[in-house]
Parts: sequence; C-alpha cells; structure tokens
Amino acid sequence: MAKVADKYLLVDPWKIIEAGFHPEKSKVSEALFSLGNEYQGVRGYFDEGYSGDSLVGCYLNGIYEERFLREPSAYKGISSRICFMVNTVNWLYTRIELDGETLDLAKYEISDFRQELDFRTGELHREFIWTTTSGKKLKLVFSRFLSMRVKELAFQRIVFKALNFSGPVRVTQGLDFSILHRSFQENFWECPQKSERAILGVSKSIRHKLFAGFEIQSGAPKEVENIREEKFVGCRFSLDLLQGNDATIDKLNVLATSRDPAQPEAEAWAAGKKLLAEHRSGSYTGFLQRNAEYWAHIWDRFDITIDGDPDTQQGIRFCIFQMQQTYRGIVDGANIGAKGLTGDDYNGNAFWDSETYCLPFFLFSNPQAAKSLIDFRYRTLPQALDRARQLDCEGACFPVATTDGTESCTLWQHASLQFQPTTAVAYAIWHYAKVIGDAEFLYSEGIELLIHICRFLASRGQWSPRRNQFGYYAVMGPDEFQMMVNNSCYTNLMAKRTFEYTLEVLAEMDEARPEKKADLIHNLACTSAELGRWKEMAEKMIIPRDPQTGIYEEHEGFFDLPHIDPDSIPVEDFPLYYNWSYDRIYRNDVIKQPDVLMFMFLYNQSFSLAEKQANYDYYEPRCIHESSLSPSVHSILAAELGRPQEAFEFFRFATRIDLDNYNRNTGEGIHTTSIAAAWMNIVYGFGGMRSDGESLSFHPTIPEHWKAYSFQVLYHGSVIRVDVRQKNAKIRIVEGKPVPVRLLGELREIGPEGLDIPV
Repeated sequence: MAKVADKYLLVDPWKIIEAGFHPEKSKVSEALFSLGNEYQGVRGYFDEGYSGDSLVGCYLNGIYEERFLREPSAYKGISSRICFMVNTVNWLYTRIELDGETLDLAKYEISDFRQELDFRTGELHREFIWTTTSGKKLKLVFSRFLSMRVKELAFQRIVFKALNFSGPVRVTQGLDFSILHRSFQENFWECPQKSERAILGVSKSIRHKLFAGFEIQSGAPKEVENIREEKFVGCRFSLDLLQGNDATIDKLNVLATSRDPAQPEAEAWAAGKKLLAEHRSGSYTGFLQRNAEYWAHIWDRFDITIDGDPDTQQGIRFCIFQMQQTYRGIVDGANIGAKGLTGDDYNGNAFWDSETYCLPFFLFSNPQAAKSLIDFRYRTLPQALDRARQLDCEGACFPVATTDGTESCTLWQHASLQFQPTTAVAYAIWHYAKVIGDAEFLYSEGIELLIHICRFLASRGQWSPRRNQFGYYAVMGPDEFQMMVNNSCYTNLMAKRTFEYTLEVLAEMDEARPEKKADLIHNLACTSAELGRWKEMAEKMIIPRDPQTGIYEEHEGFFDLPHIDPDSIPVEDFPLYYNWSYDRIYRNDVIKQPDVLMFMFLYNQSFSLAEKQANYDYYEPRCIHESSLSPSVHSILAAELGRPQEAFEFFRFATRIDLDNYNRNTGEGIHTTSIAAAWMNIVYGFGGMRSDGESLSFHPTIPEHWKAYSFQVLYHGSVIRVDVRQKNAKIRIVEGKPVPVRLLGELREIGPEGLDIPV
C-alpha cells in the first residue's frame, strides 16, 4: 500500500502522548484524545475554546436528528430521509481571562505543552504554560474523564498555578447547547427550561430531551455571577492566585436522557435533577479510582501484549481501549457508528461492519454486548420489513446506513443494491449461536429474523431461464467499485448460506423446540412449500467460479473487465472517488476492498488452502484498499498463507491507521470498525484462531521481529490465554473450566496446565 505514516505522537505502551503543541494536527488530536463510555462521547477539543481548526463534538449514543432532501426522488425505493448523530451540549465550556486577555492557544504564546490519554484510567490530562502579553506566566492543567460506572457522569478538573505573579484570574464555566452541526452548520436544539446549574435541551425535529446539570466542587468560589442565556447556563467568578500555589476547580456534570422522544419535558427535567442530586457529592478523585478499577479488570482479562514492537503494542491497546469506550452493551437499542462517538462523519450511522467486523471482538470478550448488537436489528425489524416493501420485496431488508433502523443512505446505488447488511445479520446470528450457544435466543428472536431475511432473499433473487439456476441481478457487493452487477459471488454465497442455515435451525427445532416451532410457523404463515423453495434456491444458487483455477469470479463478467495495475495510478489520484469521474471508477477491475476474500474469511474453514492461495494471489494485486476495512482481511489471510511480512505490513496499517493518520482523515473521527479489525488481526491473523468450524481452533504464527505476544479470549465461560514465542506457543485456561479446542488440526482439551505446540 502506498500510504505513509504521519507520526507525531510519542510511543508509550499505556498512553498516547502529544509532547509540544501541533496546531496543524489539532483536529487529529481531538479525535485521538476522544473519550467515551458508550452512552456518551466527547472529542479532545480544548475546554477553554480555540479559534484554530477545531471540531467541538459532544455526542450521546442514539441522540439524532433528521433531514429530508429538498427534492425527494420521484422513483420508488430511494430514501429521501437522512438521520444523523447530532452534536449535543458542551459540558466542558470554560473561558479564562487574565489582565483582560482571554486564553486561546491560537493567539497567545504557550510553552511546555503536553497532553496524555491514559488507557488504564480513561483520564485525559493536558498542561501548558500561558504567557500573556504583559509577561505573566500561568500554568494550567486540564483533566477530564467519563465515568465507566455511572454512564451519565462526566468530570472536569482545572488546576491553576501563577508562576511569576499573584493576582486574580477570571473564569467562566457552564453548559452550552449552541454548538453548530459540522455538516449542516445549524444548531438543532431548543432549551425551554433552565436553572442556575441545569438546562434542558430538546432537539428540534425528533424531540429528544437531554438534561444537563453541573456542580462546581472543590475550589468553588464564594462570589459567583450566574449566567443564563438562550442556550447556555453557567457562572463567572474570580480566583485569587498566589504565586507558586495550586488552585483547583472540580466540576461534576450530569447528562441524562431516556432517548424517548415521547418523554414529557417535565419528566425529563425531574429525572435529570434527581440524578444530579444523587451524585452531586461524588468526587473527581473517587470516581477516577472507580474508573481505574474498571479498566484494571478489562486489561487483566483482555489485554494483548507484544514484546519487541513498541509501535504496535501501543496501537493494539489504543484499539482495545477505543472499542471498550465505544460499545459495552449498556445502552438498550444502541449500535456502533462508523466513527463511534469521536466524530459525526458518515452522519454517525451504523453499517454492516457492526455484524462482520465488530461482533467478533465482543463475542470473545463481552457476549452480552454481542447479543445487544443483534438485538438492535430485532428491535428495528419493523423498519426492515417496511424497507423490503419499498423495494418491491417481501421479508426484511436491513439498511445500508442507519441510526434508528430506517434507511439513511440517499445514494440509491448503495441503498437499493447492497444486501450485505441483511446477510450480515444472518451471519451474526449464526456466529453468535455457534460461539455462545444461546439456544433460547436462536429459537426465538434469531429464527424469526432468519425467516424474514430468507423471505427477502427469496423475493429479491431471480431464476436464470437459460440455466435454471437462482441468483441476484443488478446488485453491488462489498466492493463498491463494481455497481449494478449480476450474480455477485459474495451476495450469492451469503444468501445460499443463509437459506441453508435457516432450514438447519428449523430442522433442529423439530427435536429441541417442537411446540415453539409450530407456533412460529403458524404466526409467520410459513409453509412447507416456501421452505422447499428456499432449499431449491440454495441448491441451485449461481456461484461464479473458474473450475480450472479455483478462482471465484467477483461477479459475472468480472474476468472480462479491462485491467488496471493499481501501482500505475498516480498517487495524487487517490482517493478515486474525489478525483475520477464517477463512471470511470466502475469500468475496470480495480477493487476498493475485499469481496471474494471477505467471504473466504467469514467462512474460512469451508475453503481449502489452495483455494485461498489462488484467490488471494488474484485479488490482492487488484485491491487499492480505499476502505479502512480492507487491510485486516488481507492481513489475516496472508498470515494463514505463510506470508508473515506481508501480514505484518497490513496489520501495522490497520493497528495504527488513526494514530499515524494513514488516510489523512483521522480528524473526522477514528475508524471504529477498522480498529475492531485490528483486534482480529492479532487473534484471527497471527493467533490463527478460527470460529467458523465445529470447534474453536488455533494455529498461531509470529512476525520475525517480535519476541513474543499474548492474548486472551472468553469462550464457553472460560478465559483462554494464548502465549506465542518464536518457536512455540502455550495455550491454557486462566479462568473457568477446561474446554475442547482444535490445535494444529487436532481436537484437544485445554485446562489450567495448558498445552505447548510448535510455531
């Protein structure tokens, strides 16, 4: 890949550190130093305000607004409604004045700048010395964190130290609902109720209610001027500083929402005030200690260690940290946006990445969170049923991009042609049931989803009159550089597997839950004739493949497309979406991201090593990795195929895609699903773990320059630890009962004493 790292952070195993102020990287730092606890997220913007390049971002999961296209399409099935994550309240709002000058790092001389984000506590710490025009030097230390124990709580601490003077400094703090949305340059809040320390925001269209309240704790001044404006409440006060002494202000903030637009304003206000009253005495230090305990438990169970490569050690811990910040399964009906809670790019919508890239991380660390991801699809099944009808189909079609379950992608060539979100839901159910063994879910919500998905796939597909085979016409697979194609190999194969799995589950229910199956068949009016059609569709599914080479054709006609060597494309042409005419992208064999290789990863054990080798050799040179999801799949397969250096190069890119700003767009927010894939790079790639077979299996490898690495996964209630060195690996149980796993192809039982295998 012709992408170059843009490094400016210090390398540390447990932190990200910016030493010295880099104004040209301001938005990148804001994204990288973001905090989150799934319920809320805040970018690493400056508390005190900054007139330079900045995106002030405070987001709550599931708080969104809507916008309709001015000229809705006259064509049926094309969405005209956009849902987008809306910026909420700036609870860090602070302004600092000294001798009539207002602190702004874009305008004044500063020195000794340093900021750190500690993965062991979730605390962001920033300090510098401000020199005013008159020569006064004021050292400031800003710290913040979001509680991982009480999701509505957010803390801010500011320490002032006058270095060469004594005297007053003026401080304003408050809650600001007036932030503009980055894309629309509008504010989407009304504030109908306020008090001295609280404000209620109501979003203009959806009518979400958000209560925000604060308490100034340690260092609270006696003389306070209260401020109450249209979309702001706060206070202004003076601190008398003594040269060389610290003065500390702690501020506790409560952000409370039910995420129910129907909730009355009075009820939202009362609930928020009650929560603020319950926690107003909670201290910064006390809750930070509770955060440290939370993170100690996470790292004790699911840390990944790398000995011999400080860059990727920092990178993989950053990935795990951000995944834990982004999603934990504590917010009912939440999903994972493309940028998590670190930016509003892609409108904060969730894509098919949740089920394919993010789900494995949670399957092997937090099964309840994994189930919650699938629950989101069950909760939004009515919207998926409606979407199928819009496309003249039956069953359920899940959206390409969504916040509330409706289709929020207004590009018809994606929203109407891509069905990998729908088959990804079916795959997630299969993967979850296989790894977790949750029969209760599978035989209720799971099978209901599967039946509705099969009905969509059956109604969307068609029979080839010449071949009497079933397939999909006018579709787009994961490779978005191939539009309106016939018989996408990925689409067809995933549909085939979905039909087969659904019929398999229904057959299981004859033995395991006969009464439940009878009720299900009756309630959904599912006939034996319908099931028979699905069986025939699966058996006669068109799977384009060259029998001589074993190469699966990405779609019918792909082998005949004009060839372009990606290395011949000038670097200034990237990204192609911005520099090539739209139609030019679609008339060659350049691939945006893996398509055939993707299904070879998802159903890895179904393909021989020779098939994987042939298809990797054919498709990898054609891929330009214009999607951040691309490198990880290539890395995993390269490791399996015995190409350790190639696997490592792809892994390094995925692991440090944001820390090193490879795509030059980190400022918009971190690549959440790409960092989930970086975890897969270690566990599925170098660890050689496979979870699509009859049992969990491992076949570890190790990059040549690493001394050792280790990871742990939760499986059937037990924590399995994998330690790998250059010549051998040890796999053992560190918590729970012995479990059977397949090691180097042989089924073995793993216990606390562990087993050693060669590498």
